[in-house]
Amino acid sequence: MADNARAKRLADLIREVVAQKLQRGIKDPRLGTHVTITDTRVTGDLREATVFYTVYGDDEERAAAAAGLESAKGVLRSAVGAAAGVKFTPTLTFVADALPDTARTIEDLLDKARASDAKVREVSAGATFAGDADPYKKPGEDEDDAAE
Repeated sequence: MADNARAKRLADLIREVVAQKLQRGIKDPRLGTHVTITDTRVTGDLREATVFYTVYGDDEERAAAAAGLESAKGVLRSAVGAAAGVKFTPTLTFVADALPDTARTIEDLLDKARASDAKVREVSAGATFAGDADPYKKPGEDEDDAAE
């Protein structure tokens, strides 16, 4: 079992090698320049690596990029093996990163909250307090009420 620091270093190396190979070495038009490697994780035994990626485009381009990554998996693994110098080159698994979808969902929720806040601000613009402006009694006022 390898230590976590070694797994982290190998994951960083895999991310860099795969990104460079996608940019310069793979001639598949499905992969183009719109594929971004966002994260890489390696298991503790250094046998399997999960590569997270995002694709700029619609669902059709995402599916094409996934197919392109699957077809280039062997070439990418060979490049990782040459750069890593480990006894066993990890198998690569490509997973579409959910980060852009999650960010889009959060942005939509924040937009709804802003609209709700604006609506409340609009309704309360001309409103007045239900009671006095200062509903708290002050120490001197208790004596005045008892004297009257």
